[in-house]
Amino acid sequence: MGPELVKDILSKIGNARIAVYGDFCVDAYLIMDPKGSEISVETGIKAEAVQWHYYSPGGASNIAANLAALKPAEIFSIGVLGNDIYARELKLQLDAMGIIASHLITQEKDFDTYVFLKRIFNDEEGPRIDFGTNNKRSAETDVQLLDAIEYALTNYDVLIFNQQVPGSIINNRFIDEVNMLFGKYDDKTVLLDSRHYNDRFKNVSRKINESELALLSGKENDPNNPPSLNEVTEMAGILYEGKPIFITCGEKGIVSIDSKGTYHTPGIQLLNKLDTVGAGDTTLSALACCLSTGLSTEESAYFANLAGAVTVQKLFTTGTANGREILAISKDPDFIFYPDLAADQSKAFYLPGTNIEICNPDVEGRTKAIKHIVFDHDGTLSLLREGWEVSMKNLMIRAISGNRELDKRLSEKIRIRVSEYIELSTGIQTIQQMEKLVELVKEFNLVPKSDINDKFGYKSLYLKELMISVNERLKDIEDGRINKQIYHIKGAGDFLRELKQYGIELYLASGTDEKNVINEARILGYADHFEGKIYGSVDDIKKFSKRMVIESIIKDNSLNKFEFAVIGDGPVEIREGKKKSGISIGVASDEKSGYGLNLNKRTKLIKAGADIIIPDFSEYQALLSFLFLQ
Repeated sequence: MGPELVKDILSKIGNARIAVYGDFCVDAYLIMDPKGSEISVETGIKAEAVQWHYYSPGGASNIAANLAALKPAEIFSIGVLGNDIYARELKLQLDAMGIIASHLITQEKDFDTYVFLKRIFNDEEGPRIDFGTNNKRSAETDVQLLDAIEYALTNYDVLIFNQQVPGSIINNRFIDEVNMLFGKYDDKTVLLDSRHYNDRFKNVSRKINESELALLSGKENDPNNPPSLNEVTEMAGILYEGKPIFITCGEKGIVSIDSKGTYHTPGIQLLNKLDTVGAGDTTLSALACCLSTGLSTEESAYFANLAGAVTVQKLFTTGTANGREILAISKDPDFIFYPDLAADQSKAFYLPGTNIEICNPDVEGRTKAIKHIVFDHDGTLSLLREGWEVSMKNLMIRAISGNRELDKRLSEKIRIRVSEYIELSTGIQTIQQMEKLVELVKEFNLVPKSDINDKFGYKSLYLKELMISVNERLKDIEDGRINKQIYHIKGAGDFLRELKQYGIELYLASGTDEKNVINEARILGYADHFEGKIYGSVDDIKKFSKRMVIESIIKDNSLNKFEFAVIGDGPVEIREGKKKSGISIGVASDEKSGYGLNLNKRTKLIKAGADIIIPDFSEYQALLSFLFLQ
């Protein structure tokens, strides 16, 4: 699966005719002015002020909008609106998207259009204000809805049946009548997504989440302890009644089941700030489009997973995913591997008598083919830059805040955002991290534009701070005050020497500036093992990346699957090794001590696709035996 499949799916969607029943809502956003407004003469209370406001489709409206973004042949909407300004705004938006709204019924009494009003204060959402919570749908309205549903079942390829608002269906007879229609048109595809009545509908395909699956399967649901993928698969088998089921599992991806088997589509690792609002609607719409074209369950889940990954990166809106965006993310997705193992060390399997963890059981036997190995440097072999994360974190926080005191809530928000980014970006070039810093400074908008540095300026400030300690360590080694092995990950030098004895070609690729990597490897005493094949950042991401080094090695040596390995402590190099069909060995090193396991690194490296995890190279003989002598 990949871009070619996505292109094929997008071309087929152009012929799809899809109907949507559900709770058609409006999401209203008020971006509040922190300065406020005047003090009310009548109340003496300072009024709040709105900087700007906007309105977007929500609920089933957003499902229809997501369908429109994928450009099927026709979208037919079925639902109820009030006679109010929000209904009029929604109809205008749906009409602009080419969505047929002739069966959006206006109920004059006892019904307000569902509106979820969200006030945003300094990028934080305040308490929501909901409209329509006391709605009472009339029996007459239900009859009209049933007629529209039957029309959709006879005239459209797929019917999405969506229910999101508590109490939106108040008449039990309506559900009975709907089930009769679903039974009558059993050959039609009905894709159900219901928050409150999942167990009431029959003869449907389902899109549900882990919690809903647990409830439907009669299992205990603990939101703080979600089921493992194996447990999800087991429960899906219990629930399956002949029509496909799609279970969304957050960062674990999607588990799906049909008559041919069960499938797991892995989640996608994303570096940007995420907003999951509306992602379920995007996934549902993408599934419906795929099913309407006759695609398999597994292919449908793959496409929907990509679409959801697009939407979660769109902030403060119930976003959509169009074909161009889905195609773009399909070209190089960073899938999340072995999520249950990554989250729970008790599931680990070790080589007997060692701390060498085998994450991918299929790796055994493949490693004998290895002829070339690419090493990361900092945290993998070298401890010279131990503490770089703290230096970068401090710089980023100072840059974003303008180096001034902020209130505790905003300071904590910045700290968390910076920490999360640094953790996820370990292994990429410093200049790329500084590009992100420029984006973050602009996003938080606390620094005057004239005071914002470019990526090179921030990199210079970062290195100025970091290199104070690095240069002191280098001088201590060169002057003979400290043994250079103090700054080796334990056993690194011995492991490199032994690999050369096995005839393995070694390469060093680091996100650190190339001249510094070469110098530091020389002073640490292992540069000669690489025979000049040491690569580092050159401030131009078009001229260097770890991916480019790996691709060059594969091309220059005409390598096949498993003939090279990547060894590193960062997710970037582990992912690249995995993508290029190499063996990925994660070094979950504790950089403060130079040996032993860092659990946080272990989690990140396994999710990035590590086949093997080691805490350091102290058990290099056992590792060599497993790699080359098994």
